Amino acid sequence: MIKMHDVHTQPIDGQKPGTSGLRKKTKIFMGPHYLENYIQCIFDGIGGIEGKTLVLGGDGRYFNDRAAQVILRMAAANGAARVIVGQNALLSTPAASHLIRSHETDGGLIMSASHNPGGPNEDFGVKYNTPNGGPAPEPVTDRIFHLTRTINRYHICETADLDLGTLGESRLGEMVVQVVDPVADYAALMESLFDFKAISDLFASGFRMRFDAMHAVTGPYATEILERRLGAPPGTVVNGTPLPDFGGGHPDPNPIWAADLMATMFAQDAPDFGAASDGDGDRNMIVGRGLYVTPSDSLALLAAKAHLAPGYADGLSGVARSMPTSAAVDRVAEALGIPCYETPTGWKFFGNLLDAGCAALCGEESAGTGSDHVREKDGLWAVLLWLNILAVERRPVAELMAEHWATYGRNYYSRHDYEGVDSDRAATLMSDLRGQLPDLVGTTVAGLSVTSADEFAYDDPVDGSRTEAQGIRIGFAGGARAVFRLSGTGTAGATLRVYLERLVTEPGQLHQDAQAALAPIIAAAGALAQIKRITGRTAPDVIT
Repeated sequence: MIKMHDVHTQPIDGQKPGTSGLRKKTKIFMGPHYLENYIQCIFDGIGGIEGKTLVLGGDGRYFNDRAAQVILRMAAANGAARVIVGQNALLSTPAASHLIRSHETDGGLIMSASHNPGGPNEDFGVKYNTPNGGPAPEPVTDRIFHLTRTINRYHICETADLDLGTLGESRLGEMVVQVVDPVADYAALMESLFDFKAISDLFASGFRMRFDAMHAVTGPYATEILERRLGAPPGTVVNGTPLPDFGGGHPDPNPIWAADLMATMFAQDAPDFGAASDGDGDRNMIVGRGLYVTPSDSLALLAAKAHLAPGYADGLSGVARSMPTSAAVDRVAEALGIPCYETPTGWKFFGNLLDAGCAALCGEESAGTGSDHVREKDGLWAVLLWLNILAVERRPVAELMAEHWATYGRNYYSRHDYEGVDSDRAATLMSDLRGQLPDLVGTTVAGLSVTSADEFAYDDPVDGSRTEAQGIRIGFAGGARAVFRLSGTGTAGATLRVYLERLVTEPGQLHQDAQAALAPIIAAAGALAQIKRITGRTAPDVIT
């Protein structure tokens, strides 16, 4: 006999969930009633789940397994008809998006804190994705947030843990729990988009690759697709077993946290191609032999050559990039005669464009790239598109990039992250910078002429909504710029992100070090924002 309970509770410090849902320290989620309160607010915020079907899965971080059991008991008590769960409660974020779309469910819950570290003293998160497979839009997150301030009860049933390790269906009261292979549907989708025969032939020719799954959720996906289906040699995928603490590492695919991969790819006997993905599988890092490809450059090259893959053979309807992402893809779009949209950071903005058919390829500078196959960024998808291009071109990554820069010019680009900055100081820095905007144009800063200065706002061409205060942009003569934003992806303090860009079109200047090429922009950004004086920081924590 399954007992249903109404548990009396009190409002929580819910914090307004954004595109990535709610993220907190794991111990907060594990505290009395915290997870339960938030899940009930999601259920109520979407109009209840009685008779509905949901998808559930996560990246396998610490507390993932226990949270899944709680969510299932609450879904049953709230009257859900069915929950489709990844085996052992695992699902990458793009795979969850695909399941939501392909099974035409009423949305899904994804347990992840993305690229943040995992463990009892690290981070956990939950987000709701809508029936289109994408992150919840602001009106939905606003309703959820409001409910966290007023909640006084939640519904849950009392039962033993469910077996989530065995594929098949079972019942929890009147609700069906369907445990599915977390990889199978996603792998089939990838096979429909890419020329697996051509990629298999590439590996058979002796092409060598190293994929670092960073002990995160993409490991099983990469092993199945790269090694089993495409024939890459065993051992191509490293750190492929998802671990609750990601092996003690930071599952963020960039040159700092994926240092082992970088060392391998810059060694004398480096493989031909290197790649990595993050905690929940939605980000990617691309490295050729002796060459790190920035996410902005990767997006631009993929836009230029997407037609080489069967799923995009008819060309792209358009492309979109987040505002901080470099303008490299803009010039590709111009050459292809397709629209290019500049949006705020957050995949939900791309979702509107994808749903409306305005764009088919999207990207963010923070290592997120995706297309209209799902409504999330997709790390392994980006790697497979690169492999499809390499299988057709049969040329090294460095040669492809050199040709691309010679054709379109090169946007030297870098992001400087100042992590864990005191929130008040970070706010002061942005406020002071905002106050300078009206008087900056026409002035000279650190030897550079300022040609534009504003705070980015976005008018959505699909739904007509306006989104303001999305980052401060300073443009300099010659196509250079600096962008300042405070990030909401951390759980402690504030992260100041400074994006630096310089366009070079002269072939003779295309081979200098990126940080050296950006030195004048770096100096101007520091002088404008008074980073050292206000934050006390003399250097960024992470440079990508």
